[in-house]
Amino acid sequence: MSYDNPPPPPPPQYGAPVPGAVPAGTNKKAIWSLVLGIVGLLCCGFIAGIPAIILANMAKKEIPARGQGGNGLATAGLVLGVIAVVWSVINLILALSGNGIYDFEFNSN
Repeated sequence: MSYDNPPPPPPPQYGAPVPGAVPAGTNKKAIWSLVLGIVGLLCCGFIAGIPAIILANMAKKEIPARGQGGNGLATAGLVLGVIAVVWSVINLILALSGNGIYDFEFNSN
């Protein structure tokens, strides 16, 4: 037996992370798609809704390939982005047709 080389390290315990392995975590694009979907619903419509849809689709492709979490966040971001875009289209059509303008002026005759 040679004393020049140290013995190998013991194997990791059951359920312990493998040394040097990085945990997968949540996909950042899924988080941002959800954030942009919420912002698109609240105020920005097209400006935030379209990037939310794009990021959600990109995240749905990356999540299984990288073994990350966040599939539900990506789905929620996709749904909210679609709703934001549809809502913006409806508001745009109503505004252009003159039916989306509300006048709260009262006439006292």
